[in-house]
Amino acid sequence: MVAEKEGLGPHRSRPPQLQEPLRQSKRTRKQVSDGFTVKAMMKNTVVKGPPAAGAFKERPTKPTAFRKFYERGDFPIALEHDTKGNKIAWKVEIEKLDYHHYLPLFFDGLCEMQFPYEFFARQGIHDMLEHGGNKILPVIPQLIMPIKINSGDGIDYSQQKRENIGDLIQETLEAFERYGGEDAYINIKYVVPTYQSCLLN
Repeated sequence: MVAEKEGLGPHRSRPPQLQEPLRQSKRTRKQVSDGFTVKAMMKNTVVKGPPAAGAFKERPTKPTAFRKFYERGDFPIALEHDTKGNKIAWKVEIEKLDYHHYLPLFFDGLCEMQFPYEFFARQGIHDMLEHGGNKILPVIPQLIMPIKINSGDGIDYSQQKRENIGDLIQETLEAFERYGGEDAYINIKYVVPTYQSCLLN
C-alpha cells in the first residue's frame, strides 16, 4: 500500500523533470529556409546562405570549330617530328591556301588547351602569317570574332614569357587597327566594344 501511494506501481507517471527537456527540444528545433521568403521571417528559422558563385572556378571551353575540322581531317596538315621538336607538315603550299577559310579557323583554335589542337592552332597561324603576304589584309575583319577570348579573373604569370593570351590579343587588335585600313577601328569596336584605340588616344 505504501508503494501505491508513492506512485511506484505499474501505472506510475513520468517525473516532470524528464518531460521538460523533450518540450524544450521541440521548441528550440530550428527550420532551415531560403532567404527573402515569408518562412525566413518566422521564429526558430535559420536562413541558409547563397550557393557559391564559382567566379574563380575554371570553366571548360566548348569544342571549337577548329577541333571539329581537325578531327574530320579537313586541314591539309600533319604532325612532323624532327631534332628541333614538333612542326607542321603542310600537305599543300601555304601560299595557295584559301586564307578566308583557313585563317579564321586557326584563330578559333587559340582557345584550345590540349595537344595537338593548341600546337596546330598556334603554329598554323604563325606559318600562315609568315607566308601569307598580301592575302592577310582582306581577312582581318574575319579574325576579330575568333580572337575575342577572355582569360578570366585569375592571375596569369605567363606574361613574363610573352605567352599571356590577353596581351597577345591586345597586340593583335592594335596591329589590325594600324594596318587594317580606314574602317579597321570601327569594325574592331563593333565586335569588341571594350577596345580602346591605340591611334586616337
